[in-house]
Amino acid sequence: MRTISPLNALLNLPFQAFPPVEGPLSGYTLAVKDIFDVAGLPTQCGNPGKNHESAAHITAPSVQKLLDSGARFIGKTQTDELAFSLMGQNSHYPFPVNPKAPERVTGGSSSGSASAVAGGLADIATGSDTGGSIRAPASFCGLIGLRTTHGRISLAGTMPLAPSLDTFGWFARDRHLYEKVGAVLLGPDAADFKLNRPLFIPLLEHYLLGEAEDAAFRAMYRHIAAHLGHAKSARQSTASMDDLYLCFRQIQGFEAWASHGAWISAGERGLGPGVKDRFDYGSAIDAQTYEAQTRRRDLFRRELADVLGDDGVMVLPTVPGAAPLVNSPFDDLQTYRERALHLLCLSVLSGFPQITLPLGAVHGAPFGISLLGPKGSDSALIRLGSAVLSAAEGNH
Repeated sequence: MRTISPLNALLNLPFQAFPPVEGPLSGYTLAVKDIFDVAGLPTQCGNPGKNHESAAHITAPSVQKLLDSGARFIGKTQTDELAFSLMGQNSHYPFPVNPKAPERVTGGSSSGSASAVAGGLADIATGSDTGGSIRAPASFCGLIGLRTTHGRISLAGTMPLAPSLDTFGWFARDRHLYEKVGAVLLGPDAADFKLNRPLFIPLLEHYLLGEAEDAAFRAMYRHIAAHLGHAKSARQSTASMDDLYLCFRQIQGFEAWASHGAWISAGERGLGPGVKDRFDYGSAIDAQTYEAQTRRRDLFRRELADVLGDDGVMVLPTVPGAAPLVNSPFDDLQTYRERALHLLCLSVLSGFPQITLPLGAVHGAPFGISLLGPKGSDSALIRLGSAVLSAAEGNH
């Protein structure tokens, strides 16, 4: 049985040293979510029976790129089981601690990575975002978090969950380092995105939890408006938010079962509550349903691309509010999760990048606001987010 290090974030696996390299990330420490291969270490994906006796031979190329840029590897971080959760509560291990709100969850599935960076254990930590696993923990732990354009950063050497939705992401200790990591992983955008036309979807504010969350969101929005001007209402998708959430859920469920169903069915895997339910749900989705939802996704992607053009940026709440309390009943966590995924699924279905910025707080805990940009505008979004944060810091 593996044990857990401070904050329950870094896994106590055999340490794997890499030769020091000089580069733009020299002097910074790196922790790696335990779905990415690191040569010499097992990739256990949050389940005690997964690859527990076999070590990876090659480090995932995107992780290797960080090492080749000078980052110093310090260990693997805990992940939610098979990366199929949003709360950071893996039933097999002690939960990672949210350093900014210890009575609340970290969010998942990049739970250990968010905890490690927010708590100062690592300067940089890798994560992934299939349904919100960078953006939600970033919002919950007071961090910047970018869901990258789908396919922009390699996921070779990474455990798949839902390949047409999976993306690489990272956390970093501040906005300056976030930009440095982005320059290493992304390089320049293919086009010169201006991102100077703010937009909003009025319906999205209905997913906030209450009046306090609404007030906190409006306070964050004022920082965005001060930088970009006031947002205009965007043309609505032909699909409702409930339709889009169902589209996301069925595509994710079908692909997750395709990725892991054979392994799950081959023996007793001890899947935790919620995770087992989601895999069971995916196992029952047929190919016809999946193909129909894929067509719906394609239509939504075209519609959103038309709305954004090459200069539009959507302003939206990242999640419904502060992170849920650690001791919340299971049903309450599931309700929050579904509400959050209605907000998070827009970037997922479109494949477009979305960055969450730690501009707010509610009930004494962090709360983020997001900017969603056109396909391929990742670096421009990071620069825009950094500028907004810089201006907000100057106003305090």
